[in-house]
Amino acid sequence: MSQTTRPGFNGFMSNMSEACASLTAFGNTAMKTGLDHALLELLELRASQVNGCAFCVQYHLGLAKDAGLQQSKIDMVAVWREASIFSASEKAALAWTEHLTRLTADGAPDSAWLDLQAHFSDEQIVSLTVAIASINTWNRIALGLGFQTAAV
Repeated sequence: MSQTTRPGFNGFMSNMSEACASLTAFGNTAMKTGLDHALLELLELRASQVNGCAFCVQYHLGLAKDAGLQQSKIDMVAVWREASIFSASEKAALAWTEHLTRLTADGAPDSAWLDLQAHFSDEQIVSLTVAIASINTWNRIALGLGFQTAAV
């Protein structure tokens, strides 16, 4: 089995630093509506798990801890549906994350939108959607360009 050398994170930064800055700014807009930083990191971690992006999982694990996300939630996010530790609002946001990350021909269901509306304003739902779109973009760039995890 041969290994193809891909540009990785450094190649992305040296060739597309403007795109990196734009994507970072795009993702950071979600914080402007008062959404909890720990919640956003939880969603970014989950989307990265679903997409199988080890680089982004490792990165968002650190940010989730820095944002004050409980270790027990970090440990259980992969099985959030069965874990009683998550609040109803977190579960609604995690479901939305998975719907937008695993897009089907049916798109994002109205039932998921209605669940979100029980916990978040429309402005916050738009921000959640932007944050989810942002991490999915990062996951695809990282996987496509071969971003490597740091040795731990």
